[in-house]
Amino acid sequence: MRSPAFRRRTNVRRYRARLAAFGVPMIALLAGFVFAGSIELALTVPASAQSFTYNPRPPKPPPRPVNNDGKMLVQAVEVDYDYNNQRVSAVGNVQMFYNGTSVEADKVIYDQKTKRLHAEGNIRLTDAEGKVTYANIMDLSDDYRDGFVDSLRVDTADDTRMAATRADRSAGNYTVFENGVYTACAPCKDNPKKPPLWQVKGARIIHDQTDKMLYFENAQLEFFGVPMAYLPYFSTPDPTVKRKTGFLMPAYSSNSTYGYAVETPFYWAIAPDYDATFNPRFTTRQGVLFQGEFRQRLINGSYQIRGYGINQLDPGAFAGQPGDRDFRGGIDTKGQFALNDKWVWGWDGVLLSDYLFFSDYRLAQYRDPLGSFLSLPTEAISQLYLTGVGNRSFFDARTIHYLSFSGSQDKVPVIHPVIDYNNVINHPVLGGEVSYKTNFTSLSRTTAAFDPITTLANTNGLCLNASADPLARIPSQCLLRGMPGTYTRLTAEAQWRRSYTDPIGQIWTPFAIMRADAISASISNQPGVSNFLPVGDTEAVRLMPAVGLEYRYPFINVQPWGTTTIEPIAQVIARPNETFAGRLPNEDAQSMVFDASNLFAVDKFSGYDRVEGGGRANVGVQATTQFDRGGSINVLFGQSYQLFGLNSFAVHDATNTGLESGLQNTRSDYVARVNYSPNRTYTFSVRSRVDEATLNVNRFEAEGRASFDRWSVSMLYGNYAAQPELGYLTRREGLLGTASIKVASNWVVSGAARWDLEANKLNQYIIGAGYVDDCFVLAANYVTSYTYQAGTTPPVLNHAFMLQIGLRTIANSSSSSGSSGIQ
Repeated sequence: MRSPAFRRRTNVRRYRARLAAFGVPMIALLAGFVFAGSIELALTVPASAQSFTYNPRPPKPPPRPVNNDGKMLVQAVEVDYDYNNQRVSAVGNVQMFYNGTSVEADKVIYDQKTKRLHAEGNIRLTDAEGKVTYANIMDLSDDYRDGFVDSLRVDTADDTRMAATRADRSAGNYTVFENGVYTACAPCKDNPKKPPLWQVKGARIIHDQTDKMLYFENAQLEFFGVPMAYLPYFSTPDPTVKRKTGFLMPAYSSNSTYGYAVETPFYWAIAPDYDATFNPRFTTRQGVLFQGEFRQRLINGSYQIRGYGINQLDPGAFAGQPGDRDFRGGIDTKGQFALNDKWVWGWDGVLLSDYLFFSDYRLAQYRDPLGSFLSLPTEAISQLYLTGVGNRSFFDARTIHYLSFSGSQDKVPVIHPVIDYNNVINHPVLGGEVSYKTNFTSLSRTTAAFDPITTLANTNGLCLNASADPLARIPSQCLLRGMPGTYTRLTAEAQWRRSYTDPIGQIWTPFAIMRADAISASISNQPGVSNFLPVGDTEAVRLMPAVGLEYRYPFINVQPWGTTTIEPIAQVIARPNETFAGRLPNEDAQSMVFDASNLFAVDKFSGYDRVEGGGRANVGVQATTQFDRGGSINVLFGQSYQLFGLNSFAVHDATNTGLESGLQNTRSDYVARVNYSPNRTYTFSVRSRVDEATLNVNRFEAEGRASFDRWSVSMLYGNYAAQPELGYLTRREGLLGTASIKVASNWVVSGAARWDLEANKLNQYIIGAGYVDDCFVLAANYVTSYTYQAGTTPPVLNHAFMLQIGLRTIANSSSSSGSSGIQ
């Protein structure tokens, strides 16, 4: 039988007790003081609120949270019960677990009379979500409404941090941090006592848990411990808030036409599934440009609508241009929705008062993401689409309207729709693979789009001496890039292919292709059009069957230093002549580049409007060496031969596609390619096309890339012979270089430039530098780009400078300036 004295006081080593009455208020209070509905902050730093550093003493391993079904597990060196004073104390390496939350401290006392909890020494509270609170002293009431914490440090899983000399909680809603410091940057690992990249100090930081807002009084922003800005007062949503109504950071810009400008975005979190942003831009020369955006996310997708409008104060700044008007504006929208796991549909839409509105005001939709470094969009796309992707099939249907930024809107087609469907049958047919594809295209254009290709045509804008005979070699002064009227084509193609390997290792691949096109064209009789195409209504059916055989015989040689494979390749194709060659519109097959990449393509045209006909043989040899110590080299050399019938690449069509491509003769130009990768760092490539008769180089490209830990660089040299029948009257030669250097752990400098060697000038370039880490972004870019306008007006060279600054969880600001001049 235990004595009463023994029951009143127990002193044991590593004593564990389940204390339901003791545990619920204590843990709930500790967890609720800082975290209940609140700021999701945390910290692994000393109590000082002057700067952030790591705690020099390694923290204890966090105790494993335990779900105890509403009961508490207490572990301590000593547990004392004072029934007379109604106090319960746990002393020495105290560890408490309750419903996924744990507390560590040197000493914890709960006074049942005053209903207050007092914890002292090396307090560490970890809740079920991983948030950690450190303190030296905690004193809380059991209703969570008031209390204080001395030397508070807080840290969360999303790496936001706060420290304060003291925190007081009142009214169950407000927490006041005295001499508080806030940052979203981790302390420096190499120098833990070094201040973080940025931090915000405040004489008082008030957290309103109901509104989930942080209010800073007498705040200063520091970078590396050096004060950079002072604000007597500012507020921001606490880091738990992903969407909060309020003003966002302003953005600044300048331009010669609208002057200096500042944008003041206001974000409105209307509901959990939709919101809006109002972003007026106040300009010194043109007045206020109103901008607004509405976004909504539904269960199967999302959409957004943006609107713009300005009543210009000084339209004369755009004299002689479409912007010389009082009101300018526009609207654009996009959305995408999933029908199921394989099908999506969506839209993009743009409507503008004039085609230069986006570019004149440098709106976000016009800015290039700089993926190509040296280009800006020349058009905006409005489209409605439906896309489906299967395991071995693909479907895409869309109707498209292009809004040209050049002003030649009547020369741009409207795509009624374009529909593509590809499928590979999942079971063999006659031992081979069968695939098929279809394409339906329908478009209309108001005015013919001529492209002058001679000096005379550029001078007078006329198309003279054009030949109506597609087989004649009389040069035209123009190309008909787009026919006026309506054009519809339906294409269906099926292919069978099977590979055999004989006993000596030869690979034989027979194939058969059947293609059919149904074409309907109604071409307007506009001046000059009849020189290229028959005007009026045209109906045509075009069939193109083809059979062929591809032969490969790889020879493999193994040496101590590596393995070499030499593979002769021959391909023979038999098919009839291309019917209606050059007499039908060509809208999607105007690009023709013959090189080693398409030497063995059965049809070398890039689109459906032209189809290669006649018998042809493609021959070449490929050699690949794989070195044992890494690295490889691949070489391909070959030529194409027109065996019989009409050579489709020797036919004049509306765009002269195929002429001067290297395939227009019976024996094509030689094409070659060399790729060399000595290791993962370097890559070199050389591509060339050499005239078969004269051995003159008609096309040459040399490219090198290098990528190291801290820097990467690429250089492309291009040299292209004149192609007068395509509008290139002189040889083109130039360099395109890009580079990116990581000058420090988080600093990157990058740039790109294009140098026209014929004109001996640097015509476009971009230079940028940026700092990026988990809590801070600083980026600056200087960009040049050309804007092309209607008529014979020379292109306008634009210069723009863009600056962006971002502080994670607090602000993201940007500014830009630009100017332009005719070059």
